[in-house]
Amino acid sequence: MTKIDVQASRRYTVSLGSNLLESVGTTVREQTKAKAVCVVSDDVVGAMYLDAVVRSLVDAGLRICIFQFSAGENSKNADNYLNLLNFLAENYISRSDCIVALGGGVVGDLAGFAAATYLRGIPYIQVPTTLLAMVDSSVGGKTGIDLPLGKNLCGAFHQPSAVICDLDVLTTLPNELFRDGCAEIIKYALLFDPELFAVLEQKGLDFDREYVIARCVEHKRNVIAEDEFDRGQRMLLNLGHTIGHAIEKCSNYAISHGKAVAIGIAILCRAVKCVDTGRILTLLEQFGLPVTTKIPASDLWEVALSDKKRSSDQVNLIIPHAIGYCRIVPTAVDDVKTLLEEGM
Repeated sequence: MTKIDVQASRRYTVSLGSNLLESVGTTVREQTKAKAVCVVSDDVVGAMYLDAVVRSLVDAGLRICIFQFSAGENSKNADNYLNLLNFLAENYISRSDCIVALGGGVVGDLAGFAAATYLRGIPYIQVPTTLLAMVDSSVGGKTGIDLPLGKNLCGAFHQPSAVICDLDVLTTLPNELFRDGCAEIIKYALLFDPELFAVLEQKGLDFDREYVIARCVEHKRNVIAEDEFDRGQRMLLNLGHTIGHAIEKCSNYAISHGKAVAIGIAILCRAVKCVDTGRILTLLEQFGLPVTTKIPASDLWEVALSDKKRSSDQVNLIIPHAIGYCRIVPTAVDDVKTLLEEGM
């Protein structure tokens, strides 16, 4: 098992290994003062893993309640957020009790936002069940919901008390969702790690999962230690995301997050003539990820204007110059449209 300590406003450990679902109850006991736990999950993940997690919590002597919703990005909305808050109150969850987020990024974001705001903040533990959530969204304390105008426009920073990554659950992850997570892995390699990029080129989808996931978590841990609240270097982690979020919204989330981010990275690489564009596009395609979209640049630009990274008449874009060298570049909104047109 690999353990990675995260130093933030709340210090916590990310654990990676096998058979870790059975340790959730013990972790809740060790890391919180909870006597009751609300497990938040979606109907797809719940059908596979909810029983194992509930057994672990019951064995630890904890009172359990369960909140489930329909799987998918469209469920990360204000209605489900308010339903969850009311559910917590109806089940007498106290300030010292705990939420366990069992699922992918949608579950983690929604449950984390509820934990951040219910009774002005209660503990929560992330139990990610997708590759994307393990390498990115479960770590770092970004929580939130989507609004009609775009993704993650309402949220809060709220660090978990622990992150438990049971690598065994990846064996049941559909190939399409696994490839989604690979887009975030490629993002980390492009941002910080030419050696990891080379490993991915060599191994393809047969990479060592524990090693690669740990490497990505370590990179995110390092960024969070320097800039927990996304005012500086943490913005680098948004590589491909401004365009990616616009693609998701324009497709009504038919295009998944990982695929949208891959397209966003490809568009930027072509637009700014990144010196490693060829290698980057080849790797994305090697992992079965798209590098183009039929959505018009004008439509993407209009949605991008609502991006949470916009400041007045500028958007902070992450510009890839080479593998291992990317910069935060404040970009005029009109220039964003030009970049989209040139990168399409």
